[in-house]
Amino acid sequence: MNAITLATRLEATTLSRPEPLVSIENLQVRFDDVVAIENLNFTVGRGEFVSLLGPSGCGKSTLLKAIARLVPLASGKIVLRDPNLRVGFMFQKPLLLPWRTTLDNVLLPVEIQLGGNVVDPTDQSRARRMLNMVQLGDFIDAYPHQLSGGMQQRVALARALIGNPDVLLLDEPFGALDEFTRDVLNEELIRIWQSGDTRLHTIIMVTHSIPEAVTMSDRVIVLTGRPARLIEDIDVHCSRPRTPEESEPGLIIKRIRAMVRGGR
Repeated sequence: MNAITLATRLEATTLSRPEPLVSIENLQVRFDDVVAIENLNFTVGRGEFVSLLGPSGCGKSTLLKAIARLVPLASGKIVLRDPNLRVGFMFQKPLLLPWRTTLDNVLLPVEIQLGGNVVDPTDQSRARRMLNMVQLGDFIDAYPHQLSGGMQQRVALARALIGNPDVLLLDEPFGALDEFTRDVLNEELIRIWQSGDTRLHTIIMVTHSIPEAVTMSDRVIVLTGRPARLIEDIDVHCSRPRTPEESEPGLIIKRIRAMVRGGR
């Protein structure tokens, strides 16, 4: 497929996007005199997997935290179309408490929500189900120091899912892992998202990896260097599973690389 055919197809697929679930409207985020995000506009539809991609330090993580209401907005707004939407967040590092077992680390958000009260058997059962889902059912009594880096990230993913979110925000969740483990966990994430075993239907992920963004996502939001502005919003309508070596994903990867270099 040549570049002209690809561009035509991308334009056509934009028309079939789902109705917006999250809308970023004229967004600006600043910290004192430093503008992190400037005049940013895009939407995320229900059921989409959207990646945020751009140079290091451009404001991707800040944008994710703004969606989660963890940082204030200088101007503009972020609209969640469903007021009952549940949002989960997974950070770059697993941030597990070393004195708690795998099961207890997963249950931590539930305990916080309960004000420190003892969790009931239903919550215990749900935590075990989440750990089975991320293939850690045999490690519920293990402590963080007994787990590999990839296993710790699986625990963090189960913890992010324990609140049964509709939308999952991922801040470069597997970026510190080796390539093999990262690929395995990316496949695991897609499997969970597509399984229908949870309420989860929409994912917004920050990544520095162009191949990861293209092979994982339905859409890639390409941002400039700081302050983050939109370069392009690209649809990736290739069948899954995908690899960067396939012709169509490969062309999109090359196109995005040129954008990011030009938008620095």
